[in-house]
Amino acid sequence: MDLPVNKFKRALKDKKPQIGMWSSLSSHIVAEILAHAGFDWVLLDTEHSPNELPMVQSQLQAMTGGTATPVVRPAWNDMVLVKRYLDIGAQSLLLPYVQTAEEARNAVSYTRYPQQGLRGVAGATRAAGYGRTKDYLKRAHEEICLLVQVETRKAMGNLELIAETEGVDGVFIGPNDLSADLGYLGNWQHPEVWKVMEDAAKRIRKAGKAPGILVGEADGQRCLDMGYLFVAVGADTGLLVRGGDALAAKFKK
Repeated sequence: MDLPVNKFKRALKDKKPQIGMWSSLSSHIVAEILAHAGFDWVLLDTEHSPNELPMVQSQLQAMTGGTATPVVRPAWNDMVLVKRYLDIGAQSLLLPYVQTAEEARNAVSYTRYPQQGLRGVAGATRAAGYGRTKDYLKRAHEEICLLVQVETRKAMGNLELIAETEGVDGVFIGPNDLSADLGYLGNWQHPEVWKVMEDAAKRIRKAGKAPGILVGEADGQRCLDMGYLFVAVGADTGLLVRGGDALAAKFKK
């Protein structure tokens, strides 16, 4: 059994825009539906969703064969969480609230086995094909895509140092937390926030890494035009809320 190729990581390296979808419903059925919808990536959230390890494994299994690469967001930039999600087969991770180069380096170390890092070693995990994947321990890092999330003024001040960290593949801007820290809580659409986000995309690309962001459908193309390479253009919760509200309203007039 060969090590699975991470097509999402390859696309970011080749600077090919990747259109994604956010999944917060913690459902393997939803993950399967989105994986086959034509998106390039789907974010499986555990930071702001009631999503836990066994559920994420079911979602990863359900997404097999779809067009979309699963990207898992652990609840924190934590060595144990990273180890567990990698072991169940996640190859792409988005680690939240990275504010310094040291925290970025720590994130990288959590995805690498000794002597290059701190990842705990187990040979018969799902990630290793239950022991069938040849040279998994030596080659796993080659197909791991590490994305770090910057969402504060402090992080923006350290943006180049974070982005330039070896082993970091992309830097994701969190509009909601960033806007709150900038003084615009609940108003990420404020022009001053957009200025910061546009500047961030330029700085990340100048550092040689892929910038990413989550926005609504209406702002997806705007972010692509700014230079963002991996852009989530919606969320499963939003689709359900808008679709449900519209359908109910149609028959309640």
